[in-house]
Amino acid sequence: MRARSIATATATALALVAARDLVQKKHALLRNFPVLGHARYLLETIGPELRQYIVTSNDEERPFSRDQRTWIYASSKGENNYFGFGTDNDVEHTQGHAYLKQRTFAGTLPDTHDPQAPLPSAKVLGGPRGRAKAFRPASVVNISAMSFGSLSGAAITALNKGAALAGTLHNTGEGGLSPYHRNGGDLVLQIGTSYFGCRNEDGSFNIDKLKDVVAGAPVKAIEIKLSQGAKPGLGGMLPGAKVTPEIAEIRGIPRGEDCASPSRHTAFGDVDSMLDFVELLAAETGLPVGIKSAVGEMEFWQELATLMARGDRGVDFVTIDGGEGGTGAAPLTFSDSVSLPFRMGFSRVYGAFAERGLTDDLTFIASGKLGLPENAAVAFALGADMINVAREAMLSIGCIQAQKCHTDKCPTGIATQSPWLARGLDPASKATRAAVYLRTLRKELLKVSAAVGVAHPALITATDIEIMNGDYEARTLAGVYGYKDGWGELGPHLAEEITALLTTEQSSEQSSERSSDQKPTA
Repeated sequence: MRARSIATATATALALVAARDLVQKKHALLRNFPVLGHARYLLETIGPELRQYIVTSNDEERPFSRDQRTWIYASSKGENNYFGFGTDNDVEHTQGHAYLKQRTFAGTLPDTHDPQAPLPSAKVLGGPRGRAKAFRPASVVNISAMSFGSLSGAAITALNKGAALAGTLHNTGEGGLSPYHRNGGDLVLQIGTSYFGCRNEDGSFNIDKLKDVVAGAPVKAIEIKLSQGAKPGLGGMLPGAKVTPEIAEIRGIPRGEDCASPSRHTAFGDVDSMLDFVELLAAETGLPVGIKSAVGEMEFWQELATLMARGDRGVDFVTIDGGEGGTGAAPLTFSDSVSLPFRMGFSRVYGAFAERGLTDDLTFIASGKLGLPENAAVAFALGADMINVAREAMLSIGCIQAQKCHTDKCPTGIATQSPWLARGLDPASKATRAAVYLRTLRKELLKVSAAVGVAHPALITATDIEIMNGDYEARTLAGVYGYKDGWGELGPHLAEEITALLTTEQSSEQSSERSSDQKPTA
């Protein structure tokens, strides 16, 4: 009897769906194929998941392949991240693939097996320009700019706690400094075109509000965002429905009203006035100040390098974002076709400063799918001093690459403001995973550096890597990107300093361990 009732109810429900499909005019497929046509929309909805786990090979899926995601997941959990039975890449024919050339002999190298091994920046951030609060970043791997608003409070909390555990910097993103950024991690405060958190009512910049924000949080540096890889040269619109009381307070905007972010800054309008703005922020806060940008036309960078060559004004760091970057939502044209890919864009910017002998005078930070050892090694060889990771950090705290960041329906509670979805993300456990991933990536970079025969990834040169250029042929990274002798390398003083720093710390630790072992027992 019960089975008959269930069957009757099911048949009635299907009949109602069929009737609706036949009379609606929005979808021709459903009018022609009532009920059955819904299967197409279901498959379309779960298509990314099906391709990830059933259809594609280990190296096909984008933005991150199954192998890449597997490595990040295993690394974040502290599990075995090795792969067995050799590579499944077509190593002789994969155009553009990078190969590192190991050295047979090397000098003293750091311990590559210690998960807690230090890997600080080879440069002092703000040191060359004498900033009052210049410092040497403790980690060459740091968390990239992702705002509260684009990510949930639980996700920001997990990342900040993870940054604290791993000793890395955490970039706030342009959405302002939220309570979720105050969980122990040191911060890089990003300022975008809307000046969220440090703006007047009309949207103009307010230096006093910036000083208040900096004074009340562990901000170690300030980054002025000119553009980003996901949508360079494009402003944004935050609909009023998403401007909650919490977001309104953090960003300093009216509650419930649309907030349009302009595509350009209003506090400056050219390179000369931008440098004045940089020096103002540095003088008022004492902090290192830099810029973040994707790379398009080169006139801006040439002029910036020329003005900095005078020595009186300058940025302390530049963060170069690749066009393949992007953690959230963007128009397809901008994601696919605006701004240069990382390697091409970074090498051009680095060359502009190298031509003028300035590369030791500022820190180069690289961003754009660099949270994988191979990509990171190439970035360091091109001249990067540090790397920022964004999507890889999201993967470490549970992102499954569902590619629903733009819908506010992220199934893992990361890229959403839905309380119901965000509650599924436990910040405490995910913080540990983020920290383990960051430490593991640093350890992998030490291993790669040791294979090349150097103590630090910043000592890998553009001649230590070759790029596949057609079948059975390769060119050095330097040759591919037109690097001159010495480009991409640290100056002798910096190279000696970072090598001594790493090997001295290791020797000190080993001496302490031997002393402890030799102490008599009671």
